[in-house]
Amino acid sequence: MSLVSDKISAYKQEIHRFGEIMPGVTEAYHAFTGESFADGALDAKTKQLIAIGIALSMNQEVCTFYHVNEARAKGASDEEILETVAVASAALAGNALSQGVTRVQQALAAKSALQ
Repeated sequence: MSLVSDKISAYKQEIHRFGEIMPGVTEAYHAFTGESFADGALDAKTKQLIAIGIALSMNQEVCTFYHVNEARAKGASDEEILETVAVASAALAGNALSQGVTRVQQALAAKSALQ
């Protein structure tokens, strides 16, 4: 087994164990995610690509592996997946920059006003 398969298998095993103790929560979670990832106004492939971007932004290794596999299963090409990585990277960099030019500069200005 590969590292990716091992991590996904470990998650599936542990969610199953969790479900034995908390069946209502687990069933509700699976129903919610199943509905959320089903074809709708956005197709399932696009939803998996969005999930890759979110998993990357949250530094969530297992989710990244899982959603890459799911995106491929839904027909995403390697190019589409890598383009998703680029978009997530740009959005995350933009977030850091936008906060830097607003919050940080406001904090610097506030400190100057106190002196």
